[in-house]
Amino acid sequence: MSLQSFIDRAISPWMQRCGPADDIVLSTRVRLARNLSGAPFPLVASSEALRKVSDHVIEALQGETISHYEDLQYLALTDLSPLDTRALVEKHLISPYLYEHSAHSGVMLSANEQLSIMINEEDHLRIQLYFPGLQLEEALSEAFLVDDAIESKLNYAFHEKYGYLTACPTNVGTGLRASVMVHLPALSMTKKLQKMIPAINQLGLVVRGIYGEGTEALGNIYQVSNQVTLGRTEKDIIDNLSSVITKLIEHERAVRVMLTKQSGVELEDRIYRSYGILKYSRLIESKEAAKCISDVRLGIDVGYITDISKTILNELMVLTQPAFLQQYAKRHLNQHERDELRATMMRERLMLENDH
Repeated sequence: MSLQSFIDRAISPWMQRCGPADDIVLSTRVRLARNLSGAPFPLVASSEALRKVSDHVIEALQGETISHYEDLQYLALTDLSPLDTRALVEKHLISPYLYEHSAHSGVMLSANEQLSIMINEEDHLRIQLYFPGLQLEEALSEAFLVDDAIESKLNYAFHEKYGYLTACPTNVGTGLRASVMVHLPALSMTKKLQKMIPAINQLGLVVRGIYGEGTEALGNIYQVSNQVTLGRTEKDIIDNLSSVITKLIEHERAVRVMLTKQSGVELEDRIYRSYGILKYSRLIESKEAAKCISDVRLGIDVGYITDISKTILNELMVLTQPAFLQQYAKRHLNQHERDELRATMMRERLMLENDH
């Protein structure tokens, strides 16, 4: 399989589009936690109870078009290889938690992979919608449409006082977790982000790594999301997150301008050294690759590099992950083999870009 064919198959269509403020914001996600009325929550449910939930959801949603998200298809994790399942994590279509708890669990995906519905994660349903760039209000509006359509087919666990009932108390109420994936190289380089995180936490938000809770911020990419839903409306949650993200964008852009003025040669040297590593290295570990990809994306955004699409960061951060490397190779790879193939794929991807 050619690299271009693999990219076309492996990268979700929505990831290849541009969006508002996409010099900083890679993606917006809105997730709704929902449970079925009368069924025990997954954490305490028997295998048989989980199977009944799964069967019920599949019967209701398989092949359906929800809003304009077409042809929902169910993937049972037990039917997938560990490599294929891990690739779903690397594309953010399922959570690391679901990857580790696969009994009667799976994911329902729309044809364009913009809508992802995890089944039997911490809750019976985790409904996720993804958008490129900063589109919180649009994502919430679409999530409402999808949620209403699903609720017309399934009976949710809902309490008049407390709202939607969920396994984790922090999700009770709206069940809404909104998150924004941001690329913050300038704030990270200057150590300003670490000083800002406590203030962000005080506003009821949390800053996490690239794959959410318990993960590290590879390539200066962070997830910023709300922590609590109980007692807050969906609009309150979105407005609060949007306000903080807007400030982060302003600060990141300001520090980028400052760096280009005060450390222009040093910054340009760092960016082009990383560009050279991506273009010519024969072995590269994942952390170094993430750092170099981040530098090159910064170089694109500040105008130093003009012959590469900015969506390359989204693509390479997925394609250079372990599961995708092994999918491309069609076999298990040890670490040295992954480092070699990672370097090869990045060189070939940059050559494709130059050919365009």
